[in-house]
Amino acid sequence: MSSRRLRSRLPHLLVLAVVGLLTSAGAAQAAPNQADPGCRKGEFCVWSADQYGGEPERFDLRTVNPGECIPLPEGFDGSSFVNRMTRDVTVYQDDECSTEGDFVTYPGGGTYVPDAPFLVRGIQIWE
Repeated sequence: MSSRRLRSRLPHLLVLAVVGLLTSAGAAQAAPNQADPGCRKGEFCVWSADQYGGEPERFDLRTVNPGECIPLPEGFDGSSFVNRMTRDVTVYQDDECSTEGDFVTYPGGGTYVPDAPFLVRGIQIWE
């Protein structure tokens, strides 16, 4: 290949190289959690410590009804959680799912939150 031809294609090659690097870096970050916290498919799991520390409370459609506010057990405040349900789940700062405190909805299918933005005291699973 002549040097003139190589110079004309160089910008295209650089763009492809950069796209390849960005794509591979994104794939590495897309892994939900290198150390699997142990939440199974179809479950919403919440831990009392950051980084999935301690024993989790587990919820699935066998144990909760969609649309209802589910308070976490007395004295249990969630600091990290995983949503492996197919449904969206809203986490609430309040154990009665009040919107007076903080609340955020997380998509289903594999959302990993190792450090919740507030202590979770109630959840609501959506239809």
